[in-house]
Amino acid sequence: MGLRFSTAGESHGPALVAIVEGLPAGIPVTAAAVDRELGRRMQGYGRGARMQIEQDRIEWLSGIRAGETLGSPVAMLVRNRDWDNWRDVMAPEPDADAGPDAPRRRRVARPRPGHADLVGVLKYDRLDARDILERASARETAARVAAGALARRLLDELGVEIGSHVVSLGGISGVAPSPLPSPLNTASDASPVRCLDPVAEAAMIDAVDAAKRAGDTLGGEVEVVARGLMLGLGSHVSWDRKLDGRLAGMLMSIPAVKGVEIGLGFAAARRPGSAVHDPIDRFEGQGPGDGRGGFRRRSNNAGGLEGGMTTGEPLVLRVAMKPISTLMTPLPTVDLRSGAPAAAQSERSDVTAVPAMGVIAEALVALVLADAVLEKFGGDSLVETRRNVDAYLEALGGRWDALRTGPAAMAEE
Repeated sequence: MGLRFSTAGESHGPALVAIVEGLPAGIPVTAAAVDRELGRRMQGYGRGARMQIEQDRIEWLSGIRAGETLGSPVAMLVRNRDWDNWRDVMAPEPDADAGPDAPRRRRVARPRPGHADLVGVLKYDRLDARDILERASARETAARVAAGALARRLLDELGVEIGSHVVSLGGISGVAPSPLPSPLNTASDASPVRCLDPVAEAAMIDAVDAAKRAGDTLGGEVEVVARGLMLGLGSHVSWDRKLDGRLAGMLMSIPAVKGVEIGLGFAAARRPGSAVHDPIDRFEGQGPGDGRGGFRRRSNNAGGLEGGMTTGEPLVLRVAMKPISTLMTPLPTVDLRSGAPAAAQSERSDVTAVPAMGVIAEALVALVLADAVLEKFGGDSLVETRRNVDAYLEALGGRWDALRTGPAAMAEE
């Protein structure tokens, strides 16, 4: 079955729910570990007033006992504190005091360019775009971050670290140190915009302030890095098993994300092959458990993936987010009630959510990688999964030596 997750809930409904299936039993996990990731998602310069209302915390509904996973589905609830302000708007029951066709308060009839509003009301045959935007809202990603926090705990147990940092915001690019600090998030979370370049950080903050004054919004790019991965996750044999495709598809599902690069990404298309592909060396590393099979790349332009499989080098992905579509200085649209030109709906929103998007991207990368680990190594319990991983790493590390000294090698001599 692998690792599966699903979410439910609307932005201003009572709560969000996340369900994660396929986790082995025995993974140590606490509510505090999940809440920490939810708290990171709420941070970042340029966030709106909603983040002052919410205090995201999970409530366990199933699948955890005495601080460990049970191997059964894990269900978590994240309450929306803002629900108290929206009960009459979002109540599931019909309004007994109004006619069946009476619109509810805060109806959205002026769809926002760049949002799901217009396409959604046409596709689902609705009169109120709120029926669309409540689920299309990025608020849903809180449930995904909660699910990703469980996947991270499995990866933590296997020595995999996932972090991110902002590389550009509002057209301002930073220069990250090389090598990147470790742990990466300790350094990036210390910045209000999660940027590792102090000069660029200051310019990004000024750009956010200017956009807020203008009633505008800003996009940007985030780099996600996973270190400690073993060679061989994913596969080349079928399109749906290629890890690069699985990662890109998952990251593109984040609201407002419009592009994903792995390694050099689009820059590789503008260089000759000699300046793109990573030369290979023999490398003993840390012994049989190194995870790279006795080899290493001199560079990592491939971003840790070749042929849809991990190479054992760091996994490096860049994720591009467009500006948020809710503008305080609205763009032109059409009023769905009259058909007349109108200014698009304006609701409480962020100036930018790029720093938070990095945290969301980390969670989704963790979910894909945890699924790939369980696909390859299986295990009903963490102990069994770790045993299978250790056996694979030991065999991987010794295979080259066996080939060099085996009968075939002797025959060549």
